[in-house]
Order: sequence, then structure tokens, then C-alpha cells
Amino acid sequence: MSRWYIIHAYSGFENKVKDQILADAKRMGLTQLVESVEVPTEKITEIRRGKKVTSDRKFFPGYVLAKLALNDDVYHLVKNTPKVTGFLGPNGKPQAISEAEAARILSTREEAASAAPKQKVKVDYEIGDNVKVLDGPFASFNGIVEELDFDRSRVKVSVSIFGRATPVELEFEQVERVK
Repeated sequence: MSRWYIIHAYSGFENKVKDQILADAKRMGLTQLVESVEVPTEKITEIRRGKKVTSDRKFFPGYVLAKLALNDDVYHLVKNTPKVTGFLGPNGKPQAISEAEAARILSTREEAASAAPKQKVKVDYEIGDNVKVLDGPFASFNGIVEELDFDRSRVKVSVSIFGRATPVELEFEQVERVK
């Protein structure tokens, strides 16, 4: 019977560990015992140099989820995989997690993919920072960030027009922080 286990790997090598476990299972004829190997990630959108960039971010760095029918062969397959430090559990002994816990971890990733408008957006400026407007009718104006609306991907900037501070609402990618 297959159960979910958490494998501890070197941070940054999670995908290589996943690929290596699957390749070794195929090579050793253990594919029926290694049902699934997953790296929990989520999609985030960042604003870099005024452009939206979507990327995957691991939300459990250093950990890989695997659905395994654990026996001695599978245990040694995983333990002898390069960049694997062991299983999560007491004294390094594999401790299975519940199906519900695994579903919660993996569904977080699927929910993030299905709810694209609710993706996390990361900007390199915050309230009170000086920013420069990159395009639109206020291009080349400088201002101060007053509000950030992550739900609508909008920023409210106070720009000086004819000597008076005027609030202007723009999209995240229309402004960049003045360095």
C-alpha cells in the first residue's frame, strides 16, 4: 500500500532529486512502488524593472513529497539518491503523513494555479518609497507610494502636478522604485 512520505533534500536540488528518484526507480524496476514524487510549488508574479514576471516558488524548500510503497529496496533507493539527507520523521526513520495532509499540501499548488487572478504579486517598492512613473500620461513623473492594492494590481502614487500633490492610480508595472 502506497503512503505519502516527506523526503529531506538539499535546498535548491528538489527537482533534481525528484528526477533522480523516478529515473532510479525505472532503472531498478521499482516504478510500481514509487507512485508519485512531487515538489510543492506555487506561482507568483513579480514586477521586475517594470515588467510582470511569473515564476514558480517552492513553498517547502528542501522537501520533496513522495507516494511510496515503502520496503527495503525503495528505502535504499531514496536514501542513496544524491542530495537526499533522509526522510522526515523521528531519528530519520520514515514517518508517513496522512492522505489529507498530502492533499492539503498539493492542493495548495493546484488552487494557486486555478485561481490565477489571486496569484501573489511581489513588487520591489512599498508605501512611502519614491517611485518613477514609466508610462502613461504621467510618464517620467516622480512620486511617493501611498497605497498598494494587490487584489487589483494597482498602486496609488502621489505626484506633484503644478506644485500640488495629486494622487494617481496606476498598475504595478507602470512604476519603478527610484534607487
